[in-house]
Amino acid sequence: MSTKNSEENSSGNQNRRITWEGCSVLLDINDGDRVLFARLTAGSKVKIGDKNCSLQPLIGRPFGSSFQVEVGADGPVLSQIIPNAEGNNLGEKMDDQTMEECRDNRALVDNNTAQSLTGEDIDDMRRKGATGDDIVQALIANSATFEKKTAFSQEKYRIKKQKKYAPRVLLRRPLARSICEAYFKKHAEKIGYLRVDTLSLLLSMANVTAHSDVLVFDMLEGLVTGAVAERLGGMGYVCNPYCGTTPYPVSIVRMFNLSDETCKRIVHARLTELQPSNSGNSTSTDQLVDACNITEQKNENTVSPSPAVDLVNMEESSSGNMETDTNVAAFPKSGNSVKAGKSEDAHREVIESWKENGFSSLIIAAPNMDAWDIAKELVPLLSYSAPFVIYHQYLEPLATCMHNLQSKKMAINLQISEPWLREYQVLPSRTHPHMQMSSSGGYLLSGTRISSNDQAPINTNL
Repeated sequence: MSTKNSEENSSGNQNRRITWEGCSVLLDINDGDRVLFARLTAGSKVKIGDKNCSLQPLIGRPFGSSFQVEVGADGPVLSQIIPNAEGNNLGEKMDDQTMEECRDNRALVDNNTAQSLTGEDIDDMRRKGATGDDIVQALIANSATFEKKTAFSQEKYRIKKQKKYAPRVLLRRPLARSICEAYFKKHAEKIGYLRVDTLSLLLSMANVTAHSDVLVFDMLEGLVTGAVAERLGGMGYVCNPYCGTTPYPVSIVRMFNLSDETCKRIVHARLTELQPSNSGNSTSTDQLVDACNITEQKNENTVSPSPAVDLVNMEESSSGNMETDTNVAAFPKSGNSVKAGKSEDAHREVIESWKENGFSSLIIAAPNMDAWDIAKELVPLLSYSAPFVIYHQYLEPLATCMHNLQSKKMAINLQISEPWLREYQVLPSRTHPHMQMSSSGGYLLSGTRISSNDQAPINTNL
């Protein structure tokens, strides 16, 4: 009970379903047209359309709340939308209306003469204090063809005008699923084109459960590290091994709103520190270090050409550029290094325990590196019968790694999986697959580590 209270106090809020000042949120604008991360503070602002709105009204509101941009006394403000009973039955009413009528749009001609309300009239309404909903209703009333359209076309017209004149914001909680979906939609290259269904299958195959010690080789900006830490919930360790002099960045972890107790369980360790002293594979380790250094240089030159792209100040006016929409707002320096995009060094006692007993599972997510070069160094660090999963965007590197693991007799139950996902639109009389969807979410190589004669023994007496 004391652990729970300490986590609640560290977050500054007793209810994790309600936002608090300083927490990270995911803002879904106009039903996914624009997605951005932000940190809620009294002075934070975000540009929605051509208006700068303060994020102060979002503090203390439940996740899942909807807000609409309205004109207040001091300028544009975000006001919460209270759902009503009629809105829940809108689909049923429109479905019944559609079944009764037999109108169609074949006689409608789009010649830009159907709307009698001009731009000057709309500007005049705004100066008089008209809300976005009032402008939308005026546009509908002054449209000569609105009543001739079908119910579906009328709803599309209403939504199109609402997005322009009365944009809405959905306050989403940044979890592993929502963060992965946001990055995959706008910046899939930053997370190695890891789709949300692939991430969930990866966590399941790696048997990530409470009280586990998970070895995570994460070169996807910390997405996998944060997802594993979120599932562990502070009960178990997440160890990020690294080659070279500095650990790999885990900047996405700070978006998860993890408690201080959970953040302390995310540690990093040099690969040479985790390997047994009598392993005798220093040559292959040096080759892996060189490969990691080359990959880091390529990422610095291509993915992150400027540090200003990674951190966006929400007080500054941001354009519709997708580079700035999906990035987290600039975070002030925090006492917890994980929340600042880094992780702490593992204690010597914990490292010795891992060297003696091995890790309970292994996850490798480094699409820019050779899968076999990493697996041959990290798989021996597992305890016997422990599962491991390797993610890669392409099939061939995993096939080569699978062949080498079989020939070296390092693992059994090896299989390559390709997740498949089809997203559907579910609406009355309009349920069908989405017109655009991803062709592939990557591949997963899973297996179970076994003992071989040429590997150093690991103590299995846990």
